[in-house]
Amino acid sequence: MNITYATHLHVNYTSDCCSLCFAHRNFHYITILRDPVSRYLSEWRHVQRGATWKASLHVCDGRPPTSEELPSCYTGDDWSGCPLKEFMDCPYNLANNRQVRMLSDLTLVGCYNLSVMPEKQRNKVLLESAKSNLKHMAFFGLTEFQRKTQYLFEKTFNMNFISPFTQYNTTRASSVEINEEIQKRIEGLNFLDMELYSYAKDLFLQRYQFMRQKEHQDARRKRQEQRKFLKGRFLQTHFQSQSQGQNQSPGQNLSQNPNPNPNQNLTQSLSQNLTQNFNPNLIHKENRGSQKQGSGHEPSDSSSNGTNDYIGSVETWR
Repeated sequence: MNITYATHLHVNYTSDCCSLCFAHRNFHYITILRDPVSRYLSEWRHVQRGATWKASLHVCDGRPPTSEELPSCYTGDDWSGCPLKEFMDCPYNLANNRQVRMLSDLTLVGCYNLSVMPEKQRNKVLLESAKSNLKHMAFFGLTEFQRKTQYLFEKTFNMNFISPFTQYNTTRASSVEINEEIQKRIEGLNFLDMELYSYAKDLFLQRYQFMRQKEHQDARRKRQEQRKFLKGRFLQTHFQSQSQGQNQSPGQNLSQNPNPNPNQNLTQSLSQNLTQNFNPNLIHKENRGSQKQGSGHEPSDSSSNGTNDYIGSVETWR
């Protein structure tokens, strides 16, 4: 099922001036797409069990469609027990290309009035509108890729689910056995949804690969910063110790440092500490401490050439 979500806009009525005060909120439209054949069969099984959309007004451009613009596929209270052939034979069935119709701007084609423009032109406008709206959504997922959908959602909105998404390969639609002829006919009835899903799948995987690439680059940059910080901290500690040693007598200093080459000692000690005593948790603690004390430590730029090069090959989105 194709579900579109939007945050709610709260409207407050003032008793004095009768004006509308709109709260400042960001709207994020998201949707979940599904393989068109599976979605079509799932809706048919849903209708077969007695489901209807009588409560849906299908309001477009300020008005609902007339009975001539949107005839009913059945008589009576519902379409329960409908055979698949009868479901496919109804030319007014809104299950056909439902995902494109729900994602597109119907006002561009005269809503449900099919006489506004030729069918071929209408289909092209609807498909391009659906693609554009999908591309500019903050997030969309695919039912067939539950774990990737969860990953993209969490990275996009910077939040985590308490449990991983589960990929169910057995559904009501998958339990329906159809032959190749029926498969082709369903694909033909939903040819716009088939094109949209192909586009959506490609864009979805691009977004996923981009997020994974960015995550790896951020982790690599973080490790580099940790090594740089540890090296600087060790050098500072070493030279402080060396400065204190210069205040001692020459005899004491010589007995404590029998090696006449202090640079060699420094190199050996630095190498041992960097390779054996590397502790990332220590870096985080020191960073937090230095920020509180106003030490002036500046983190490196979060962007990298690798990310910029990768962005160039990926469609951007808002």
